[in-house]
Amino acid sequence: MGVTASVLAIDAGNSKTDAALIGADGSVLASARIPRGFQPPKVGIPAAVDVLAAAVEEALARAAEASGERIDRVEHVSACLANADLPVEEEELTAALHQRGWGRTTQVRNDTFAVLRAGLDEPRGVAVVCGAGINCVGMLPDGRTARFPAIGKISGDWGGGGGLSDEALWYAARSEDGRGERTELARTLPEYFGLDSMYALIEALHRGGVPLERKYELTPVLFATGARGDRVAAALVRRLAEEVVAMAAVALTRLELLDEEAPVLLGGSVLTARHPELDAQIAELLAARAPKAVIEVVEAPPVLGAALLGFDHTGAPAEAHARLRSQYLAGRR
Repeated sequence: MGVTASVLAIDAGNSKTDAALIGADGSVLASARIPRGFQPPKVGIPAAVDVLAAAVEEALARAAEASGERIDRVEHVSACLANADLPVEEEELTAALHQRGWGRTTQVRNDTFAVLRAGLDEPRGVAVVCGAGINCVGMLPDGRTARFPAIGKISGDWGGGGGLSDEALWYAARSEDGRGERTELARTLPEYFGLDSMYALIEALHRGGVPLERKYELTPVLFATGARGDRVAAALVRRLAEEVVAMAAVALTRLELLDEEAPVLLGGSVLTARHPELDAQIAELLAARAPKAVIEVVEAPPVLGAALLGFDHTGAPAEAHARLRSQYLAGRR
């Protein structure tokens, strides 16, 4: 006879996938992480779901090893996935995951919802996530949400590690060749890769000497250069703060939370790195646009948020929510 799990929680970003099996009492039966992300635009939906399957199968194997019994039934699959940017994409992915037969019911959401729910004891507030890209979602206990397409420039987005590194490279290139304003980025960006000029860095990125995906590593260099007083770099940091606050303020307005105390959660590698200048400017700008908003940085792992969203769906008791959260926070400590 097998064991029943209440929730199979999945959180998949662009570079890693987490899966966790949760008991009805909030206990974590097993979990797994694989260093592969969820990228259906690049590989197609079936291949992308195969990546999730690898993490799910590893979690199931670990659960069987720990208990001596297989998990033969899961009540609900709660998956928060990168690149599930539009409601129609969430619907398509829900159908694709449900076909795998992992659970009796299945729901897919964008991965920003996992960050939001991980940081809240109840689903009420707004989260801005800035990692490779930038996104913002808001949620109320009655199920209402606020969100953005977050597809890139065509949907009005700016920011994230990709956007910041592209802007930094653009300004640095123009500084070196004389087309633009002088900036220390022309020195600090190539120096990070052990190169002596922007021309050398441009050539390396173009010809593969430096893999293009490594440009994301330049974001901390941008922040450090701005902190040392470089005007161009500091202006880019300021622009990011303005984007974060604009998204948060719009989401709060849509959910009618602008005039009451409500959490604004910050997540993703850029916003959780605690860059002092960025943090201070976000606080300053948000205080002007949403004086009652309370800023918090999300420390809990997003897979916890996916699991809590699953419990919201199954109607798990408060005690199960609390036990689940305490296990993940104890693990972080």
